[in-house]
Amino acid sequence: MLTVADIMTHAVATIASGATVADAIELMQQQYIRALLVEHRTQDMPFGMVTERDIVYTVVARGHAPENVLVQDIMRQPCIALDPDMTIQEASQVLSDTGLQRAPVVQAGKLLGVISVTDILMRGMPVPALRR
Repeated sequence: MLTVADIMTHAVATIASGATVADAIELMQQQYIRALLVEHRTQDMPFGMVTERDIVYTVVARGHAPENVLVQDIMRQPCIALDPDMTIQEASQVLSDTGLQRAPVVQAGKLLGVISVTDILMRGMPVPALRR
């Protein structure tokens, strides 16, 4: 049975909570990604996440200048973290229940990767070989 660890994306783009939204946009454009994990400043502070939706809905739609808004002001925190040993079905249920598209994968406070609904669909749902 596949687990979150089997299909998660290991390379995770991160940004500091004190960075500007303009910095986040630039990083997202450079790496062609839709979300950034916001680094925690202390062990007691959980990870946060900022997505393209957060930026568009909270900054752009309200007419704010991205260079004047900090990531920490619009990020989702705490974000739901998933365990690498969870099954794909369990992870799917958590994402469904919370309405999230992606979540960091964390074990013992250490960031291991991120899993998204795209990862689940593309790598977590093996399709049987076509019969001739």
